[in-house]
Amino acid sequence: MNKTDSLPKSTLVLGATSAIAMAVLRKMAPNGTRFFLVARSQTKLEAVRMDLLTRGAANVDILVADLDDTALHPTLIDRAILALGDIQLALIAHGVLGDQQVAQANYAAAEAMIRTNFLSAVSLVTILANYFEAQRSGTLAVISSVAGDRGRKSNYVYGASKGALNIFLDGVRNRIDRSGVQVLTIRPGFVATPMTAHLPQGPLFATPDVVADGILRAIQKRSDIIYVPGFWAFIMFVIRSIPQSIFKKMNL
Repeated sequence: MNKTDSLPKSTLVLGATSAIAMAVLRKMAPNGTRFFLVARSQTKLEAVRMDLLTRGAANVDILVADLDDTALHPTLIDRAILALGDIQLALIAHGVLGDQQVAQANYAAAEAMIRTNFLSAVSLVTILANYFEAQRSGTLAVISSVAGDRGRKSNYVYGASKGALNIFLDGVRNRIDRSGVQVLTIRPGFVATPMTAHLPQGPLFATPDVVADGILRAIQKRSDIIYVPGFWAFIMFVIRSIPQSIFKKMNL
């Protein structure tokens, strides 16, 4: 990937112990980046903190929080600003894949998936977008999924949560891009992470490192929407183009 010395030096990461987030953090650390990391596990956060300091991070603050609790979000962002001085990059990386079979039979399970993947992200994006708009600079990067491009019977609850997130980010971008703020929607395909470990690993699976390279390139280029790896843009174009009369008979 391109050199990372032009990347933001003060970075907030929400869902910092996810495999993709950690791959991004490791690539940014050698530039002396200052990090504020949020996740649910104290043990995992401590391990990530030590790893990043070893790799050259200037400073790493951590905060244990359940991001489903949206009431905590304003205080959480305030603490990040206080620790970092300012936020130049915010990466929202938390999410759950969930179980489609359970969610389609049980509304509570579907609601929980939507709360984590969509509603908690809406809360965080709203606060951070307003912060960046007032600052008139910054990058707000959010990990979504190619699953949000079209509802498929194998994962339509998860896909709906990501599709709603994509539309929300489109609107936020349309609102604040003129303020000099980058809103980046990241749409990975299959990624070999603990979240997908139960799925058969095929040739379409990418490593977190490959996805991280794509994310950092997109930040540097000030892209709006990226598919990572890039071939997913073509795959999803084809899937979106299938007529509904045919699509509803397919096993996808």
